[in-house]
Amino acid sequence: MDDIKQQIGFIARDNPAAARRLAVRIRDAGRGLGDMATGRPGRVTGTYEKPISRLPYVIAYELRPIAGRQSVVILHVIHTSRDWPPGEWPN
Repeated sequence: MDDIKQQIGFIARDNPAAARRLAVRIRDAGRGLGDMATGRPGRVTGTYEKPISRLPYVIAYELRPIAGRQSVVILHVIHTSRDWPPGEWPN
């Protein structure tokens, strides 16, 4: 999750309140996936993507069996402006 920590840190330099709001929105979207994993098949094999409503971010996740049930594992939170080639994670 270093990708989103860096982005929030960058925003916080100029606007700490906006960075906190962004962090809360991303956290809430991730928690929502735990309740109901919705999203489209991801660009990387075996993953899924969930756009965050009204934000230019996508949560990339996979489903893994943990403790006998399918669990959401968030892999990345990616800004939609990033160069994202099919089958790879953005640079």
